[in-house]
Amino acid sequence: MIDSTHDPNLRSWVTSANDPDTGFPIQNLPLGVFADAGGSRIGTAIGDSVLDLAACAEAGLVDGPAGAACRAPDLNALMALGSPHWRALRHRLSALLRHDARERVSLARLLRPLGELEMRLPARIGDYTDFYASIQHATTVGAQMRPENPLLPNYTWVPIGYHGRASSIVVSGTPVIRPRGQFKLEAEAPLYAPTRRLDYELELGAWVGPGNPLGAPVPIAEAGARLFGLSLLNDWSARDIQRWEYQPLGPFLAKNFATSVSAWVVTLDALAPFRCPAFPRNTDQPQPLPYLNDPADQAGGGLDIILEVLLSTPHMRARGDAPHLLSRGNARDLYWTLAQMLAHHSSGGCNLRPGDLLGTGTVSGPAPDSRGCLLELTDGGKAPITLPSGETRRFLEDGDEVILRGHCAREGFRSIGLGECRGIVNPAQRME
Repeated sequence: MIDSTHDPNLRSWVTSANDPDTGFPIQNLPLGVFADAGGSRIGTAIGDSVLDLAACAEAGLVDGPAGAACRAPDLNALMALGSPHWRALRHRLSALLRHDARERVSLARLLRPLGELEMRLPARIGDYTDFYASIQHATTVGAQMRPENPLLPNYTWVPIGYHGRASSIVVSGTPVIRPRGQFKLEAEAPLYAPTRRLDYELELGAWVGPGNPLGAPVPIAEAGARLFGLSLLNDWSARDIQRWEYQPLGPFLAKNFATSVSAWVVTLDALAPFRCPAFPRNTDQPQPLPYLNDPADQAGGGLDIILEVLLSTPHMRARGDAPHLLSRGNARDLYWTLAQMLAHHSSGGCNLRPGDLLGTGTVSGPAPDSRGCLLELTDGGKAPITLPSGETRRFLEDGDEVILRGHCAREGFRSIGLGECRGIVNPAQRME
């Protein structure tokens, strides 16, 4: 629903929000949680600052159910309220932050410098499910495993996913320790050692809003409204461990050691101008089954979000070099929409809860430079990447920092950003 909060001519009394290069203009208003001397507080990013929403609620500047939820130490209570309350809060914040707001003097005291804040996870994550929603990724990786049959026959019929580990999800900037596990080399017995094929996966993370009772599926026509917003997500993966352990039950230690998410949740309301049709299916591909097929979702269930992966090595940082762009993709290349993922997840009776996180799986496009992981970019390690520094990479080495970025741009609307999702690789812990 596009409304007055998306007006590209809106300006804020927070001067930095009017900078054309900021990802956090008044048209965005992403929500997050930052650390405070008294605990954790909810805020909204505006330019290079954060407005303390807990303080706004305490001062009576934000009221109603959304105001009460803003006093909580995380976004779960707000996520549980539903889209009418989310929209009301967005309109209130837009009014408070616009250039002619009468409350600007009192609000200025509630701003915090964004660069000085310690960010925390946006919500208490009860459950995490990672999907496999990019057909390009599934086909490219499948060709490495099964050259004669890259895409398994169920892919075009059902959104594939696996239940991940919520306890090891970390906020952007948290170091990632290289995991240990079993993998197979040439010897008959597998080796237990630190992974030699550490990879990243460029994904989006969708935050669930109002849940559903156990045994009560969410209809596809309602599924989109159950999603609160999006963050960037890096599903770190140990490819050698994954290859050895994934049959017959799928990923385990290869992916449970860390998943990074960006600190800010860009609401689905903020993303309304960047909706696009669902991925177009070829004539030889089936249409979704009725429980996954909604005309409105097919017409506007996709999202035009530009996604980038950058790499910074220790050598590059020592030389003062900027991070190197590895790939650039777009979320519109996802074969399954977010609503289809949520509807399918609940279709067997699974109860989703506010704050649950759904990963899209690696976002990859058809072009070689739009592939969302090193497994694809290096053809499984056979074709190493040469960096501007002269270094080469097949997979990640200790000290490498992976940076995910995302933004939306469309003529007639203000560009908005998803921020960054960063993680630096630390060496494996020594075994005593």
